[in-house]
Amino acid sequence: MANQVGLPAALSEYIRESSLREDGILRQLRETTAELPAGSAMQVMPEEGQLLTLLAGLTPARRILEVGTFTGYSTLCLARALAPGGRLVTCDITHRWPGIGADYWARAGVEGKIDLRIGDATETLKALLAEEGPGTFDFVFIDADKQGYPDYYETSLALLGERGLIVVDNTLFFGKVVDPDAQDADTAAIRAFNTLVRDDPRVEMSLVPMADGITLIRKKSQPVGE
Repeated sequence: MANQVGLPAALSEYIRESSLREDGILRQLRETTAELPAGSAMQVMPEEGQLLTLLAGLTPARRILEVGTFTGYSTLCLARALAPGGRLVTCDITHRWPGIGADYWARAGVEGKIDLRIGDATETLKALLAEEGPGTFDFVFIDADKQGYPDYYETSLALLGERGLIVVDNTLFFGKVVDPDAQDADTAAIRAFNTLVRDDPRVEMSLVPMADGITLIRKKSQPVGE
């Protein structure tokens, strides 16, 4: 949960007090995660989780794909937004962190809607594309290893339905994207990804300066006859 980029602490707290509707299950999961090494930095802000629920509900999403589960806070937010009969596929490299969230998913009554896939995310996404075909997901949330973003984006775009939405987290990366001294591999990967999406003629996009930077991506509608 990176802090709100470029926002004074007092204003960030006011926004939280004025808009956040986090219930006890989500709060307890967030607090449990915060006790882990780097847990707060890796978890989405509760305001962002609430936004994910709102956006997925607007789609409306029957099929959601999440790349990067961690302890499952965003997973729970998204599962609650599923349309009736919907399903969420969430991908992580290990059972260790999603195992923490599983109890909270059960307490919230959404565990039966969640399909957890463990393994390399690039291979998981390719397998989903082969199994289910293109255009089968309504909503995609990407929040995983930053150097994998281009691959995750391309396959997710193939999996996304015509009116679907991709949300990508950490696209300001703790503000390091504008620091000329920040030349580490992850920061460079985020800069390259942002340029890739900005210049992609297949999509509409907006980089929103919320949380650690959130990029919203939608496929452009194809003209009739194409």
